[in-house]
Amino acid sequence: MEQKRQQSTNETSLTKAFLSSEISDFLISPSGTQVRVSDIEGKTVGLYFAANWYPQCQSFTPILADVYAQINKQVTKFEIVFVSSDEDQISFEEFYLTMPWLAIPFSDLQAKKSLTQRFRIEGIPSLVIVDPSGVPIQTEGVDLIYKYGIQAFPFTPERISELEEEEKAKHASQTLEKLISSHGRDYLINQIGEQVPISELVGKTVGLYFSASCPPCEKFTPRLASVYRSLKQKNESFEIIYISIDRDESGYLKCFQSMLWLALPFGDETVKSLLKYFNVQGIPTLIIIGPDGKTVTRDGRNLVNLHHELAYPFTEAQISLLQKRLDEEAKSYPRSFHHIGHRHILNLVSASSGGGPFICCECDEQGSGWAYQCIDCGYEIHPKCVKELDMDGDEENTVRTEDQLRA
Repeated sequence: MEQKRQQSTNETSLTKAFLSSEISDFLISPSGTQVRVSDIEGKTVGLYFAANWYPQCQSFTPILADVYAQINKQVTKFEIVFVSSDEDQISFEEFYLTMPWLAIPFSDLQAKKSLTQRFRIEGIPSLVIVDPSGVPIQTEGVDLIYKYGIQAFPFTPERISELEEEEKAKHASQTLEKLISSHGRDYLINQIGEQVPISELVGKTVGLYFSASCPPCEKFTPRLASVYRSLKQKNESFEIIYISIDRDESGYLKCFQSMLWLALPFGDETVKSLLKYFNVQGIPTLIIIGPDGKTVTRDGRNLVNLHHELAYPFTEAQISLLQKRLDEEAKSYPRSFHHIGHRHILNLVSASSGGGPFICCECDEQGSGWAYQCIDCGYEIHPKCVKELDMDGDEENTVRTEDQLRA
């Protein structure tokens, strides 16, 4: 009995250490009522760090809310607490209206700061799962929700290990037909609404293009279409399937009209399963499936941006060959450059000399490997995007690129 009493005391103190402060020892509910911190003792708690101003938080919150509702239909030992990063009370209240769980009062800056520091939160959205004894058991809760949904509950390491083993087995037996078909549908549709059997794509390299009616997708789709057209002209065995994330059919049709390839029907049940299976967290995303039906790469978008049609068939061997070619080409690049779009001198860097994955400040697309960088300003661009003014005042690209290599 004494041991149980001591355990209960420890749990209370741990939870209060997380959620209480000198200002308050209560949380607030969606109805605005105060809820004592002690009322959630003994529960698994998800600490949800998010903000109204960040689009990824807005897109993830309804997904989390759906999982939260499903869990609480089955058990009562789970709660989520919203830890806001909003800049003002109005933004907090507006965002909190979309949530069915508890929250730390917006005015309790001490508690929010303490939690952010305690769990070393560096980005949002972030979901930290704390077990009933107050011990954090998962710090990548957002990824787990995207990937497994309600199946991740109760979020223990043992449960996640089980899911990972199941996932490995699924990927080992993966085929294109298993991925794309559903009950009662073994076809895709083309631009004029005709049904195209999925079996016609078996044995081809296939790109699964997760997209929607949004600016980043509208920017990337023409580039992907150019690659698609080029590969078709070369009679390469390549196809793309549009997987729409649009919420309404008008957006779906608008996007599909600008594409040259096949698509899943709007609202098809397979879309949700594919999003979870490939852990798609942002769009546009291009996942490449090889002729054997296995995943070649999930980084198709970046490879298309970097290498265009030269990336085909997107295998490790092909990308390694292209990287060696880029490394050789980079030997002729200027070590520094005065780009017209930046006031400081830019220095050439590689992945091994201060570079790495980046978003190009000139074209807003992903990059990796070689880049021109201003470390003081955090400014980084592709070598192909570097331009300077020549003596006549005209723009001139003085860095040789893969475009010139293809020519």
